[in-house]
Amino acid sequence: MGTFADVPGGGFIMGADPVYAEEGPPTKVFVSPFRLQVHEVTNRQFSTFVAETGYITEAERNGGSALFVKSRTPENFMSWWRLDPLATWKTPGGEGSDLTGRDNHPVVHLSLNDARAYASWAGGRLPTEVEWEYAASLGLFDPDDPRSGMRRPDGTARANIWTGFFPIQDTGSDGFEGLAPVGCFEPGLTGLYDMIGNVWEWTESPFGPDVPRITIKGGSYLCSDTYCRRYRVAARDSMEPDFSSSHVGFRILKDPALAD
Repeated sequence: MGTFADVPGGGFIMGADPVYAEEGPPTKVFVSPFRLQVHEVTNRQFSTFVAETGYITEAERNGGSALFVKSRTPENFMSWWRLDPLATWKTPGGEGSDLTGRDNHPVVHLSLNDARAYASWAGGRLPTEVEWEYAASLGLFDPDDPRSGMRRPDGTARANIWTGFFPIQDTGSDGFEGLAPVGCFEPGLTGLYDMIGNVWEWTESPFGPDVPRITIKGGSYLCSDTYCRRYRVAARDSMEPDFSSSHVGFRILKDPALAD
C-alpha cells in the first residue's frame, strides 16, 4: 500500500510565520509519533483499491468534479473553474482524458469520503491538520525560512507550483505545467515528498468552529508568487467534504500500533 516514513513525536510551533489571518496565531503543540505515506496516493494505488473493492467515487455518482481551466476572462475568479460532469479520478481532464501516462500522478477528483474509504482499505487513516503540519515542519530544510520547502536558496524548485503570472501562463520553469508525478522533487528532511505543492491534501480537521468545511494542506500546482502564496507548511485552505477538484489529493497515516 505504499512506503511510509517514521515521524517521531515531539513539539513544534503550529501556524508559525502566518501570512493570512486563518493561519495564526502561532501555538506550541505536542504530537505523538506516527507513520506517514512518503508521497500522495497515486492513480495506480487508487486503481488497485477500486479493482479489489468495486468502489465508485462521489464524483462518478453525483455528476462530476471541479476542473481548473484556462480562462478567456482571467479577471473573473469563477471563470478559472468549471463543474465538469465527466471529470473523475479516472478521467482527470474531463471528456476524452484517461490515465495513460498518469499512473504515478497523485489521484485527484476525490471527496473526503473517497479518501477515507481508501485509507480504511489500506489500513490507515487521514492525518489531522496538526499531524500533517508537524510532519511538514520537521521536513523543512531551513526552519527559519517558511519558503524553504518550495525552493532552494539559489531559487531552483523544490516543489511543483505555478511559475509565471497566475492564471495567465504557467511557464513550467520548475519542470512541470499542471500535475507532476509523485516524487519528482527532493524529499524533505523526514523523507516525505511533495508536502508542498503538486496537490492540496485532505486532512480530518474542520476548518474552524461551526465551519462546514474540511482543512486541506500543502498548496498545489496552482499556488504562485502572484496569487495565493500557500506553498508554506502553515498555509491552509478548506473544501466541502462532499466536493472534489483537480488540485486536491491525499496521503494516509498509520498509527504505530497499526503500522506494517
